[in-house]
Amino acid sequence: MFKRVLLKLSGEFLAGESGFGISPDTTAQLAGLITGALEGTDVELAVVIGGGNLWRGARNGEGMDPATADYIGMLGTVMNAMALQDAMESAGRPTRVMSAIQMAAVAEPYIRRRAMRHLEKGRVVIFGGGNGAPFFTTDTTSTLRALEIGADVVLMAKNRVDGVYDSDPRKNSDAKFIAQATHREVVEQRLEVMDATALTLCMDKGLPIVVFDLFQDGNLRRLLEGERVGTLIQTP
Repeated sequence: MFKRVLLKLSGEFLAGESGFGISPDTTAQLAGLITGALEGTDVELAVVIGGGNLWRGARNGEGMDPATADYIGMLGTVMNAMALQDAMESAGRPTRVMSAIQMAAVAEPYIRRRAMRHLEKGRVVIFGGGNGAPFFTTDTTSTLRALEIGADVVLMAKNRVDGVYDSDPRKNSDAKFIAQATHREVVEQRLEVMDATALTLCMDKGLPIVVFDLFQDGNLRRLLEGERVGTLIQTP
């Protein structure tokens, strides 16, 4: 059973059917799922959420300075973190947002030891603002924060995809499910798990990754209780 985990969420999880923006109903459902999975456990949970439902630098920032486009995306992750915090607290779970970009009126500044203290007190900590620098994805932020806070694993949540396949199962009906792999195998086979920088960091530091379907009944709870769900990526 895991003691401390980092859950990586896509910003699209907040958008609902439209695929854009923040849906209060969808966000409330997501918060209920997470708080329900935590109920009665001693697991400490940190969350990193993307901003693709609000802004994607490569697409929305076409023609802009790339660093500026990335900073706008990082601000989007703070907006998502605030929305998720509100829904989590409405569901009864104390939650803190910590931002790598300082904005004291809406979020605490990211301080590693303070984040760990929040976790020890049973609060969910949502990390916003990326890692404070452009040109890095929220995948890399997830890996970095997980290592900083001493998380046991990074849980990569997917929507209706139950793990890693050798090709896209939505496009190839013959795609084969991969139950377990090493970090190096994922790199060499170019499997779509997370970006190369994040994956290499996990490999170098021996940090396990689990890729799973967040919305399949009970998956998150089963993971927090130590069951095997989805695809496990680790280097023995």
